[in-house]
Amino acid sequence: MKNLIEISRIVTKKKVRKIEIFDNTTLESPNSKFAEFYEALMAGKFKNDRDAATFLYNCSPTHDKYRQLKSRFRKRLLNTLFFLDTNAPNTSNYDRAYFACNKEWTLVRILIANDAHQTAIDQAKHVLSTALKFKFADVIVNCCRILRQYAAEAGSEAEFEEYDTHIKQFSNILEAEIRSEEFFQRVLLKYSRPAQEIETLVEQLSIYCDALVGLSEMYESPIINYNMLLVWTVRYEMQHDYQLMLEVCEKAEQYIEDNPEYLQEDKLSTFHLKKMSAYLHLQDFKNGKANVEKSLQLFQEGSERWFLFMEYYLLLSFHTDSLLSAYAVYNRARSNSKFKKLDNETKEKWDIYEVYLNYFLEYGKEQADAFRAQAKKNFKVGRFLNDPLLYPKEQRVFTVHLVIAQFLFLMAEGNFVIANEKVSRLKGYAAKQLDPTEHYRIVQFVRLIVQLSKANYKLAELTNSEKYYDRLVERPFFYRGLINELEIVPYEKLWNHILSKLS
Repeated sequence: MKNLIEISRIVTKKKVRKIEIFDNTTLESPNSKFAEFYEALMAGKFKNDRDAATFLYNCSPTHDKYRQLKSRFRKRLLNTLFFLDTNAPNTSNYDRAYFACNKEWTLVRILIANDAHQTAIDQAKHVLSTALKFKFADVIVNCCRILRQYAAEAGSEAEFEEYDTHIKQFSNILEAEIRSEEFFQRVLLKYSRPAQEIETLVEQLSIYCDALVGLSEMYESPIINYNMLLVWTVRYEMQHDYQLMLEVCEKAEQYIEDNPEYLQEDKLSTFHLKKMSAYLHLQDFKNGKANVEKSLQLFQEGSERWFLFMEYYLLLSFHTDSLLSAYAVYNRARSNSKFKKLDNETKEKWDIYEVYLNYFLEYGKEQADAFRAQAKKNFKVGRFLNDPLLYPKEQRVFTVHLVIAQFLFLMAEGNFVIANEKVSRLKGYAAKQLDPTEHYRIVQFVRLIVQLSKANYKLAELTNSEKYYDRLVERPFFYRGLINELEIVPYEKLWNHILSKLS
């Protein structure tokens, strides 16, 4: 009862007339600008403030009424964050507990600021109990610093020493966690560097890996263990040792299975995605499919991570000539109601997948008569072949993929005159607009089809192609999710497909 009295006094003195949040009442209110703003925002109708101001008030974004609405709207959104539902079925106990601890820690600070000290003590003890269970070192240190102060003021030596012990123990763990985060972040910082810089990164990764093993042996912390396993995974990925990469991912899954209280959804999904990457590079369709089926049971359908799994599954299907699987994966992803909410770059990639899917349905090895007619209803070859295909500079590689696809269709139809026009365009890109290092494999493939064009598509007259093909083999496909590394079908395999169509 004392706690309730303390809290009531604070609320009585400082309460606001109305808590401004977004709840169902607000969002379902007729003629509400807040509801109108929210719905349009979620529907992706705005790219900038000008779009929003025009839609809501038909005014400029600098107009007072729009600026005031936007300010109040933002305030409501931030207030609503304190009332998020963290009890969704796909939210792990670890994630729920960490959110709750930080939310309740904020209450502790508010209570202290308003002299509700007894309630603050009780609340801090409650937070500490949860934090100790999950080993939230940062939360433990924060709580114990407060509680140690109160213990000193109350003359409670036993409690003082208890909290002091926790501070000393978990301060060391927290420092180690911060160090492990630094190692992981340094890897992340350089993860997307061009392939030619990977050798230097691998040397650094070896140092980080050894340091993280040392930290994991000294301190029992899920954060340190996750960072250690992630860095080891990246190390083997950079070394193209996909079997060892799979072993580390399986160790991570075993760690989570042995310590279910430390389950973190984002970490688990990352290891599953890394496994998919390994299976893709190994062209192991059987185990990749099994991994996807297991992964998709764990994560919410339609989430961004779900679409990532589907993309890797689609690529694995393409790379292993599993055309019917590719067709099924593509349709499942595109038919998901949340597909339209993906970012534009991701949707553009799926548009490219559709083009290649239709090409291989028509001209691939696998018999797909049952699916070909349905696919043709949604994809018009003639319209695609007449598309100028102009993407912005940062997405130029999309243009290249689609011009290659145009070439494939034209070549398969025997229209070599127009196919040569596509080859000339690709030659121009390879010579002037594609970085020969960053786009190494694309450039080699373009050089191959240039030689084919020079031979008038007659294999007997084809010369000077071996060196470009050998370069592809010497630097194999390597994909980290970067659009510059994307290959719907590995270029050496695509080249062999072209040769088979002309033989």
